[in-house]
Amino acid sequence: MIPQEIIRRKRDGQVLANEEIRAFIDGLTENRISEGQVAAFAMAVFFQGMSREETIALTLAMRDSGDVLSWRDVGKPISDKHSTGGVGDNVSLMLAPIVAACGLAVPMISGRGLGHTGGTLDKLESIPGYTIMPSEALFRRTVQEAGAAIIGQTGDLAPADKRLYAIRDVTATVESIPLITASILSKKLAAGLDTLVLDVKVGNGAFMATPEAAETLARSLVEVANGAGVKTAGLLTDMNEPLADAAGNALEIINCLEFLNGEKTGTRLEAVVLAFAAEMLVQGGVAANLADGEARAREALSSGRALEHFAQMVTLLGGPADFIERSDAYLPKAPVVVPVVAKGAGYLAAVDTRELGLAVVELGGGRRLATDTIDHRVGLSGFLPLGTRVEKGQPIAFVHAADDASANQVAAKVAALYAVTGTAPATRPVILKRIG
Repeated sequence: MIPQEIIRRKRDGQVLANEEIRAFIDGLTENRISEGQVAAFAMAVFFQGMSREETIALTLAMRDSGDVLSWRDVGKPISDKHSTGGVGDNVSLMLAPIVAACGLAVPMISGRGLGHTGGTLDKLESIPGYTIMPSEALFRRTVQEAGAAIIGQTGDLAPADKRLYAIRDVTATVESIPLITASILSKKLAAGLDTLVLDVKVGNGAFMATPEAAETLARSLVEVANGAGVKTAGLLTDMNEPLADAAGNALEIINCLEFLNGEKTGTRLEAVVLAFAAEMLVQGGVAANLADGEARAREALSSGRALEHFAQMVTLLGGPADFIERSDAYLPKAPVVVPVVAKGAGYLAAVDTRELGLAVVELGGGRRLATDTIDHRVGLSGFLPLGTRVEKGQPIAFVHAADDASANQVAAKVAALYAVTGTAPATRPVILKRIG
């Protein structure tokens, strides 16, 4: 099929046949289609959109552009979770070992930080020796023995997405819902999943700032994934403040260990982790309903089994065998820690969450350029939740920095991001809506 004819048809708003979409993606993968043609196709989709059937066809063609993993020998339901990203969003670190302890297998292929959001792989690289790009044999062994393996994109999964995304990134077509959907799901489907849960963040720290935009994306992801044969549900979750009480790579690993040790009960973070665990356990056929799923997840935490699975995953993937017992000796620490103090007395009413994420990047905990080296020591910790009553000068967070100058500069910046008012803000739910 002639690429320019496929582009023309989509440019004119016509519905593409499955064969046309697959032919275009095959040509893209094999470099038989120019960058200009790929850019024109992306722009045509951006303006004309795609039907549900077209988006399913695009997702499957991109999935099939490389390896598709099979886990038939594992003998457990193969499950995963994807988040659209936020600040202090370390849910995957705890969720994977919790559901693994309950009988699921979780081959979780994760990414690095993007913009103001942290990356799961960057957090795990705070652990000395942890291998984020293991051999396929080690990946499979870890999933089989620990029940979960959180790694980077392995083998040749969805190579079409790599090329298409790089061109979208420089042609202002990143925001296209069909292209976002196919990009996310092609990699997840190539991982050989039976079930998937989606965490679509909404708020001033999310890529989707409004509930309407978040729901549009969530519905597209859920409908296309189910249409492609993977049982999928999504939750819209609030990102108008950091989810964990820390943001930064080693600091979020510390937070993860505290969570798995039962030290974060009653938090927004616990509500999100348990909600997704329940969804995964119901989808995987382990739990009868969401209440049963949550009860099983809580038992995995309280018994210590979830922490054991996390420790086993870390050790199998090259981390220290005594990491849990001696994490303080292994995780890097910033040489300078200074408090962020409240600028007045009253209630913490609001915060610019995106700017908090960028403050971590400014400290060196994220990347401005893809080639930047991350300082795993730095970040923010001890966030007080919104709604907390504070006095002027009271610490509301702490800055972990490489030097005094950056610590003091970021502390002043972070303090200015918080609104302190005389009246308590309305309570805001962290789980906003289920899309299933």
